[in-house]
Amino acid sequence: MPQEQTSLFDIQEIDTERTRVTLKEVFEALEERGYNPTNQIVGYLISGDPGYISSYKDSRNKIQEIDRAKIVEILLTEFQKNNK
Repeated sequence: MPQEQTSLFDIQEIDTERTRVTLKEVFEALEERGYNPTNQIVGYLISGDPGYISSYKDSRNKIQEIDRAKIVEILLTEFQKNNK
């Protein structure tokens, strides 16, 4: 059965969704360990020091796989969407 329409592959959207999922997982893991996730993630984003992120549930490794600038970009984009 031939397809009549070309499928589009948007790598940026996939990358953005992967980042969202990772941030959610890291946030929840930090919360479970009793940390203030917002403060810890902000500390990491500003300094680049992975010591701000617990290794619980592999959170430190997960967040280091994503460029910090990409995380900031996504957070600002989401902020803009929610505040229009």
